[in-house]
Amino acid sequence: MRTIFDPARPLAFRPSAWPDRAMSTHDLKGAYALSGPEACLQLYAGWADSYDADFAAGMDYLLPAQVAAAWMDGGGAGPVLDIGAGTGLLAAALRGLGYAGDIDGVDLSAEMLARARTKGLYRQLHRADITRPLDLTPRYGGLVSSGTFTHGHVGPEGLAPLLTVAAPGARFALSVNASVWDQKGFAAAFQTLGDAIIGLDLREVPIYGDKARARDPSHAADRALIVCFRKA
Repeated sequence: MRTIFDPARPLAFRPSAWPDRAMSTHDLKGAYALSGPEACLQLYAGWADSYDADFAAGMDYLLPAQVAAAWMDGGGAGPVLDIGAGTGLLAAALRGLGYAGDIDGVDLSAEMLARARTKGLYRQLHRADITRPLDLTPRYGGLVSSGTFTHGHVGPEGLAPLLTVAAPGARFALSVNASVWDQKGFAAAFQTLGDAIIGLDLREVPIYGDKARARDPSHAADRALIVCFRKA
């Protein structure tokens, strides 16, 4: 169901709906331990205001800029859909690289979208579960995602719905945490897409920069695969 984000609209889900559930830790340990949309909503409702300064800056989060660069390198054309837009880090990276076209964003968390909205990067923001059919128009010429296909978040079941909102020839650049690539069945999922996609290309990149070694040494060396392809 299509939902254009409205910060004044009551939420369908709120953390207070689960008073017996302990608050999730606002760090990678908490994020990677998520299981289902309710847990995601709870975590990011409390993390949205500090996410950029706490996580992105503190961990020297490189992945949004790397996804943006991979998409720009392929000569992509918009409009662009930012999948799992969060606070708008990937959109900011696209703007920084010179992309001046329209960007829309979709995310499950209203609080994260509220932060993204303040940055003036997007044409529209949509609140939706990307693992379900997406009723979004227009069809997008570019689809990008950073940090969404990972532990405790979205698995390969989120791929097929994205094709339905992509224009023929649309260019994708999606990050997948390298440690879940085989574990969650992403390789098989891309094979299943078959002739629906062309030009599949994978590049492995670091997720974090040097500052992460002091902040969280257990994840400082984490890697991601940036998966680039076009819709046939």
